[in-house]
Amino acid sequence: MADHPVDEKLPALNMATSGLQHVAAMYAGVVAPPLIVGAAIGLSATDLTFLTGACLFTAGLATFLQTLGFWKIGARLPFVNGVTFAGVAPMTAIVASTEDKSDALPIIFGAVIVAGLLGFLAAPVFCKAVRFFPPVVTGSVITLIGVSLLPVAFGWAQGPDPRADDYGSTTYLTLAGITLLIVLLLRRFTRGFVKQIAVLLGLIVGTLVAIPFGVTDFSPVAHADVVGFPTPFHFGAPQFQLAAILSLCVVMVVSMTESTADMLALGEIVERPADEKTIAAGLRADTLGSAISPLFNGFMCSAFAQNIGLVAMTRIRSRYVVATGGGFLVLMGLCPMAASLIAVVPRPVLGGAGVVLFGSVAASGIQTLVRAGLDRDNNVLIVAVSLAVGIIPITAPEFYHAFPETAKIVLDSGISTGCVTAVVLNLLFNHLGKGREAHDVTHPMESGQEIAAAH
Repeated sequence: MADHPVDEKLPALNMATSGLQHVAAMYAGVVAPPLIVGAAIGLSATDLTFLTGACLFTAGLATFLQTLGFWKIGARLPFVNGVTFAGVAPMTAIVASTEDKSDALPIIFGAVIVAGLLGFLAAPVFCKAVRFFPPVVTGSVITLIGVSLLPVAFGWAQGPDPRADDYGSTTYLTLAGITLLIVLLLRRFTRGFVKQIAVLLGLIVGTLVAIPFGVTDFSPVAHADVVGFPTPFHFGAPQFQLAAILSLCVVMVVSMTESTADMLALGEIVERPADEKTIAAGLRADTLGSAISPLFNGFMCSAFAQNIGLVAMTRIRSRYVVATGGGFLVLMGLCPMAASLIAVVPRPVLGGAGVVLFGSVAASGIQTLVRAGLDRDNNVLIVAVSLAVGIIPITAPEFYHAFPETAKIVLDSGISTGCVTAVVLNLLFNHLGKGREAHDVTHPMESGQEIAAAH
């Protein structure tokens, strides 16, 4: 019996180039949190480089846990794991409230360790929520994941620094457009292996095109060390403060909610639906990776939604490809010079490729909704309200400004709020009450095809 595409091992060259595509797609998302938090603390350039390398290294370890796994740990799906952006706001808040800035990172690391261990213990209970995710819910959430990520691509396309005078200049937008065009042309007029690595080729060509514009900066390579290891507890032994722990426990719940949605989304895309067992194993990998990460000076880890778009677009579903990408991340953490090569890719070039990647996620969600029985008024209402709630943080970023900071950690995540809204409305409209017609009642795990057949 042939292996499922998820368990397929591709030729070495295909594995390497496809793995690099995943690294390129998520690199900016991994390095952004340590850069933001490090800048808030006031770290030196050397310490900031060290912190960034540590986050790359721990992202690789977490990716190994998720893709290869052991025992009951790891979803064994093509998931890239890295630093969750949901933790940036509370971590910078911890920095701001810490009088001695040298204690900020140890306090953050201690809180991440506790949150990770508690999340690991809660994974078997948390995973049971999967029965509340029929196609009308998963389709809404997948669509929201893609829509929520698109502003990231648009921000990249406008340039590296939102405070700069040339942010959003025609030069930056042109480079993003050229990269997008290259990816589209490669996808349209090539086939086979070249077609599959269209995003990687688009990033390379886009970077070369950017050189005459003076946008490509090679200085990170020139100043990077060849070898470096993230020494355990480089910034000091972890400290445990209750307020910081509670804050990052909330982030862990948000992260686990998003990871559950991501696993369900990826399961649909690779045609290996994620059941309770898979989700529990995936959440254990997320939380264990988070608990281990601070030992090597890294932050909380979670599955990266942007790589789902790459899987959806390339149709390369092998988890070993993503594990190869995890290997590259580990090497980058051990070799700052190698890490700096990815940093050479200009943000506008990443933005052009990101439009395709993140748009593909939204398109996958729409495909799932097509199978969810949208000819039923109840399901239309579920999708409509869930999407509306989910895009509030995108379209009206200050909408929840009057709420407490702890509440805003959850509310500012459109994926989480949209997901909760979809689950609650699905229960309300499709499972509770006595005034329903028989054909309007669906089992939580009933597929869209079964709904259509019932009609």
